[in-house]
Amino acid sequence: MASPLTARIAEQHASVARTLAARLPGAARRRLAMETLARTGLPGSRDENWKYANLRPLERASFTPAALTPPAAGADAAVAAALPPRLADFMRYVFVDGVFAPLLSDAPGTGAARVTSLAARGDAADAGPAVPAPRHEPGADQRFALLNEAFATDGAAIEVTAAPEAARLELLFVASAEAQLGASYPRVELKLGPAGRLVLVERHLSAAGAASFVTSAVSAELARGAALDHYRVQELSSRAIAFDTLAATLAQEASYRLHAVGSGAAACRSTLGVRLAGEHARVALAVAALGDRTQVQDAYALIEHLAPHTRTAQTFRGISAARARVAFNGKIVVARDAHGSDSRQSLRGLLAGPEAEIDVRPQLEIYTDDVRCSHGATAGKLDDNMLFYLLSRGLERDSALRALKWAFLEDVIATIEVPELRRQVEERLAGAMQDGAALREELI
Repeated sequence: MASPLTARIAEQHASVARTLAARLPGAARRRLAMETLARTGLPGSRDENWKYANLRPLERASFTPAALTPPAAGADAAVAAALPPRLADFMRYVFVDGVFAPLLSDAPGTGAARVTSLAARGDAADAGPAVPAPRHEPGADQRFALLNEAFATDGAAIEVTAAPEAARLELLFVASAEAQLGASYPRVELKLGPAGRLVLVERHLSAAGAASFVTSAVSAELARGAALDHYRVQELSSRAIAFDTLAATLAQEASYRLHAVGSGAAACRSTLGVRLAGEHARVALAVAALGDRTQVQDAYALIEHLAPHTRTAQTFRGISAARARVAFNGKIVVARDAHGSDSRQSLRGLLAGPEAEIDVRPQLEIYTDDVRCSHGATAGKLDDNMLFYLLSRGLERDSALRALKWAFLEDVIATIEVPELRRQVEERLAGAMQDGAALREELI
């Protein structure tokens, strides 16, 4: 029997099905997604990998795409004000509530990277889903990707071919609608051809502090020898809720470097799945999360070694202050045929408040003997000795605390190799830390 939430989703989807078909081809895909959701439902707090996520806001949210409702007065100005400064040498493409905004974007390039709007493409109406359907029945972790599949009205399709220089793209997804009025469904379908190289910056922003409901989905296919540097920055407003799913498959000798920084949203859940399907494929995952006030930042990363001599490096640094909860669940599976695999995990959480919560959970499943796997996980408070030292050197307490937090996050922030982006991320994190300190002073 369908749950009340699943029934409400199906009812809202039925009411806009015809409009969706007119906006974005793929009726068969959406129908399959809804059938799967009707059978499995969305995850709940009893699902092991979702017990730290905040799912309560779903009870009040509207699943109808915000793109199907008239924009609020002044929305265009709010969106323009939300856009960060441009990154040098990057082509920029902007999507508002999941829909391509050509007036805010560069013209499609003719080089190694071809970017098209999914709504404008319309050449594969009933092709198979770009974001894979769950490989398991109830309990699978990619069910929010099905929600995106069912309701998305647009998205970015990116195809990259080999070239002497790596292509450089910036995707900005701006959420402007309130959650009670409609949802935003950012979508990216990415394919790198043999030896294709891409530096991709993917940012999620809010317009005018909107309390938005965002459900994004990214699929990536890397062919032999392809290389992807992927920067994902989640800086939604402190009233937004977000659910994000990424699925990537790597062929032989492909390389994927994924850098993710999350500091926004009242509640954010990110689900990452990477399959190392080709020999000598490798992935480096670096994640930083900053939670303050009553924020919930939750992430689950599954990396599957399916071929010989594949490599994984997984790094997580999370800081939880005030009454926030920050969680990271990192699982690595080494299949029977993946001999010679090498995986390393380093998961660390920092408690910066008496009521804060940190949950770090490393997992290893190994089905062959010829491997090298290591993992480590720690959670604790700031070093009192280091704090005392900084105070003794004349720093104010708040400045000393921020300096220690910076040092803790540096393992991830240092992996950002785009100087302008790194500076913008540092400014965002510094502002978040400053706001948190000011709030605590008011409460005291």
